This record gives sequence, structure tokens and C-alpha cells, in this order.
Amino acid sequence: MRTFTRRQFVIGAGLSGVASMLGGCREKVESKEVTAVEDLMREHGVLRRALFVYSEASLMLRAGRLTGVAQALQKTGKLFRTFGEEYHEKKLEEEHIFPVLNKLGGEAARYTGILAAQHQRGREITDYIIGITGQGTLNAGNARELAPMLESFVRMYRPHAAREDTIVFPAWKEALSARRLDEMNDIFEDIERQYFGKDGFENAVRQIGDVENQLGLADLGQFTPPRSGGAMNVPK
Repeated sequence: MRTFTRRQFVIGAGLSGVASMLGGCREKVESKEVTAVEDLMREHGVLRRALFVYSEASLMLRAGRLTGVAQALQKTGKLFRTFGEEYHEKKLEEEHIFPVLNKLGGEAARYTGILAAQHQRGREITDYIIGITGQGTLNAGNARELAPMLESFVRMYRPHAAREDTIVFPAWKEALSARRLDEMNDIFEDIERQYFGKDGFENAVRQIGDVENQLGLADLGQFTPPRSGGAMNVPK
């Protein structure tokens, strides 16, 4: 019998108390699995939240707000390095997804070279972000240099992740047999455990959530456009 991993979790509980009262009913247990493709996309969710931090931080820097921004960017850069670049990009996409698509050919294969080049450029920018914020403070000169670098990273990575979600990952899934895809679920799980232990994704979510709190970005409702005022006065 196959052993459940963290990806498989119980969503139905056995009604043992009721069963004993009613003379014995079988316990019903259902399980759902986080598939490899779902895992890739939810990891992109963490990275998109990091991109949002970068976007908002660049606005803060351009407005002259320096307090606390360096520390937040340092944390975000290190999270993007370990979770995004070293794990998600290198160990999953570059080692397991791009080679399959390169052999397959077609539209998705035409993207792999560009995506790999953007991975490398992103690592160079992450080096810069981590380096310039390493002292925990920024001056006006640092801020002027850093803001456009953050913006260029976001401009590159948003369409990058979107093409992967809508073209690359679906093509990779389609190229695999059901059995091989099931094997990849376990392989990706093993890689995540090797890098982060039991709760890699959950810890990444907590880390980016802490950064959002630090910068005052945690309240999602604040980003809803108002219903009144000039061009924003859009009818229901």
C-alpha cells in the first residue's frame, strides 16, 4: 500500500462515535493530492506576492520612504533566492520541465531558452537586491538606483510566470503519461523536503506574509479601486 505524503491529506473524517451508536458503520476517508502542476502554480503565487512587494517598495523608495524598506527587501530577496531561484527554477523547471519540452518541440519548447536566460538575469538582479540592502538601511542614492531595478525585475517576471502557467506547465503535463505524472508528484515532494523540510510551501507563505505586514500591505481590501472620483467612477 502506498504511504501518504504531506501532499495527501484527509478531507473526510471517520464517524466512529456515530458508527458505534448506530451499530457500526464503516469509516469513510477521502484524500486529495496536490499534483506537481498545482504545486508549480501555487509556488508562483508566492513569487507573485514577492513581485507585489517589489512593486510597492519601488513606489515607497521613489516617494522617499526608506525606513523599514531595506529590511523588507532583504527578506524578500532571500526568499526569492531560496524558494524561487534555487528550488523552483533550478531544481524543478530547469532539471525536470524544460528538458521534456525541448525533446517534445512545439510552442512551449520555443520558450525554454528565453525562460532560462531570464532566470539567470533574475539571479543577477537578486544578487544586487540582497547586496544593496545588506546593511539594513538605504540612503537616497541607493533608493534611486534600487527602485528602477525592482521595476525591471517585476516587468520581466510577471509575463515570465504567466507564460509558464498558461503554456509551459500545461504542455509539460500533456507530454507525460498519467503514471509518469504521478511519479513526478512524488519527485517534486521529495525535492521540496530536501530543501525545506516538511512545510516548505507553508513556511514560504508565512515569510512573504510577514513582509507584507511589515510594509503595511497585508490588508487586501486597501487595493480595491474606489467607486467615486473621476475615471474610477465606474458603474456597477
